[in-house]
Amino acid sequence: MATHTRKTRPQPKRRLSLPNVTSRRMMDVVIHEDIKPVDVTVVPTRSAKHTPLEETLLERWKSLAPHDLASTTDIEKSIVYHTTYTLCRHRYNVDKTAMYSATSHSVRDLLLKEWNTTQERLHVTNPKRCYYLSMEFLLGRALDNALYCLSTKKEYAESVKALGFSMEDLLEEERDAALGNGGLGRLAACYVDSSATLEYPVWGYGLRFKYGIFKQIINNEGYQDETPDYWLSHGNPWELRRDDIKYDVQFYGYVATKMNDAGESRLSWEGGEKMYAVAYDMPIPGYDTKNCGNIRLWESQPHNLFDFGAFNNGDYDKAVNDQKRANNLTAVLYPNDNHDSGKELRLKQEYFWVSASLQDIIRRFKRSKRPWKEFSDQVALQLNDTHPIMAIAELQRLLVDVEGLAWDSAWDIVTKTFAFTNHTVLPEALERWSVPLMEHLLPRHMQIIYDINLFFLQKVEKQFPGDRDLLNQVSIIEESQPQQVRMAYLAVVGSHKVNGVAALHSELVKKDLFPAFIKCFGPEKFINITNGITPRRWLYQANPALRDIITETLGSEKWVTHLDELAQLKKFADDKAFQKKWMDVKYRNKQRLAKWISTNMGIDVSPDSLFDIQVKRIHEYKRQFLNILGVIHRYRELCEMNDSERSKVTPRVVIFGGKAAPGYFVAKLVIKLINSVAKVVNNDESIGDLLKVVFIPDYKVSLAEIITPASDISQHISTAGTEASGTSNMKFVLNGGLILGTVDGANIEIRDEIGEENIFMFGTLADKVPDIRHNQKFYGVLLDANLQAVIDLIESGAFGDASIFNPLIDTLTYGGDYYLISEDFDGYLKKQTEVDDTFRDKTLWAKKSIMCTAGMGFFSSDRAVREYADKIWNLKPIPSE
Repeated sequence: MATHTRKTRPQPKRRLSLPNVTSRRMMDVVIHEDIKPVDVTVVPTRSAKHTPLEETLLERWKSLAPHDLASTTDIEKSIVYHTTYTLCRHRYNVDKTAMYSATSHSVRDLLLKEWNTTQERLHVTNPKRCYYLSMEFLLGRALDNALYCLSTKKEYAESVKALGFSMEDLLEEERDAALGNGGLGRLAACYVDSSATLEYPVWGYGLRFKYGIFKQIINNEGYQDETPDYWLSHGNPWELRRDDIKYDVQFYGYVATKMNDAGESRLSWEGGEKMYAVAYDMPIPGYDTKNCGNIRLWESQPHNLFDFGAFNNGDYDKAVNDQKRANNLTAVLYPNDNHDSGKELRLKQEYFWVSASLQDIIRRFKRSKRPWKEFSDQVALQLNDTHPIMAIAELQRLLVDVEGLAWDSAWDIVTKTFAFTNHTVLPEALERWSVPLMEHLLPRHMQIIYDINLFFLQKVEKQFPGDRDLLNQVSIIEESQPQQVRMAYLAVVGSHKVNGVAALHSELVKKDLFPAFIKCFGPEKFINITNGITPRRWLYQANPALRDIITETLGSEKWVTHLDELAQLKKFADDKAFQKKWMDVKYRNKQRLAKWISTNMGIDVSPDSLFDIQVKRIHEYKRQFLNILGVIHRYRELCEMNDSERSKVTPRVVIFGGKAAPGYFVAKLVIKLINSVAKVVNNDESIGDLLKVVFIPDYKVSLAEIITPASDISQHISTAGTEASGTSNMKFVLNGGLILGTVDGANIEIRDEIGEENIFMFGTLADKVPDIRHNQKFYGVLLDANLQAVIDLIESGAFGDASIFNPLIDTLTYGGDYYLISEDFDGYLKKQTEVDDTFRDKTLWAKKSIMCTAGMGFFSSDRAVREYADKIWNLKPIPSE
């Protein structure tokens, strides 16, 4: 059998001969004896030397290793095999869901061959590895991505067509992996994609959430309801349960003193409760390479699944108590922490995850037989935000209590191993855990944190004698009632590098968040690495029509892994023929989104309108409230116009999407207001298609892949100084969408790259925000006149019971307008008028759209990962064959 060859440049893409099967249906394919299952057993790893017997066995194993699928006939046989023997489906009982699953298993076989080869290569070379600890991995759908990475989409599409199905239908059968919620998780997904593509030895570690964060439903009253996201109800063909990889994780208990074999006394964590952490692996393919990365997710499992004694005694609830507690631990991402039990569960989740991950990493390191002093030469640990910071105390515990290292030797290893990415300057997002909770749940770790803090403060006291204010400012323990552990401070003390994620944000981290630590450590510890996104998913896969135009124009697909090649598009920005092709693609993408909205929501929108989009997590600082207030102002103006005036108006469809945290009352009121306004506006026949408002429920990656390419303008309007970076702004601009935004986060760097003339910016600058807030406390908030008119309209009952929205309106008045909506409202409206005027000039808009995409080369996650590897991880690529 010939071997299927991965596309590598400069070789042309291989074309497979297709059998004459275009009329064949699934039921016509017969299972023959020569169809063999694809062996997915891990290939034995190689060591530096082998005995003759080992060499013989290795060669024998290699000869039996799974082969690539060389033709569509082989692909069909593989799919039919999995349909019959993996899914136990008869050929007369195969629906789209079963065909999707069988196809995914077939593709996974190809991935696992590369995954095994990659793991063997890493075992032989034993390089330094980075482990990316992230609470979220917002991966999206896997099948389409895998097909593109393996360069087999055409062959698989032909094969499933021959079996009576459409590849487009199968792709829609896949449920998004509910392992994340917002930009934090999507960034992590982009980074593992880039690491695999660039052949860096990077693994992700996270939790396998059974129900995700929640499935968002908008009820008939316009409120957000939360229901479980049953994303695993039909199984997940992209994961592999590893029952051979299981670790004990301990909670509660007490600390005792024990004597070791050398007669030395050591502290030991005893008693309490233990659970198993069971590993699930998700292979992450690289693009245009045989390298395959991995995300390892942990699921909780009780030591005792079933208490037979309690069951026999009639206590049926007690019989499964351990199982219920374990199930709760990895059931939901970010359980509501508005109550004590929720706080305890969140801390329990975080410790469970980092403990299992570190035990796994240490096991892998010890297998290399290297001395402990080389641990940081072999291991880099990146903390993605504050959620995994307990790993610092846990690694110190494992090295001192379990491995027997001296405290100073262990702490030297810890501080050389960890690096911390800060994603926010908002105080409420910087985790704090109460000391009583920590002492109850993790008593040994609380002791270790006390010691870390003590030794650190002693160094500070020695460096700056008598400066008690400085000691208070940098103490990991906050002296409040009760005392709090400041996790971000622990991360700074326990890491060798701290990075922000956009130029402005990184400056604010040094200036506002950790200024006292700059004094202690010096500025060199704090660096900036601006976020990036993967062009593979966010243009190549999500926008195939634009992808094809770019490839045709540039003459190759080199831009997919070298995004700076897009700069060549600038010379076509004034070309009328190119502009027409470009905008035709945009129009078709808008038609696709309009069709989705009509089919799924029953709202008809015109693709001739300007599509104005804001999709992201619902939060006060992101100011969806400002957006909907602007929509009400626009509606009010339309109602007051005559027909002649309305004929000059730019039609607009305003699209929202995003989830509010279950306990975030104000954010959920914003969703309610958006839907109440939409109900009135969309049913006002007098304004027709001049204004439509749509809230798309349950926003996720697969929806973003439809929404993003359809954007004319996207709004990124956070109060200056509050958005660390943002990555949705990058996705929209990469797809030729313009930005309406504040001078905040990565908006600033996007402006610098694409040109100030190609972005609409407004609002208060970050350095002015503190003074305005200060003045509001003493003199109150003076509402903008147009904003007051909008509030009056809401309070008139135009959008339903006005009393419902009183708490929301209070945030502008009694609440002090903390996010400066009134301050920025006039500038926001003026910039919206400028957007309308510019959109009517189709030639000018087309040029701006092209220039946007052409200027996005810097914002590739490939560039960001290279910076992490060079500046923080000290990591080198390990080339595949």
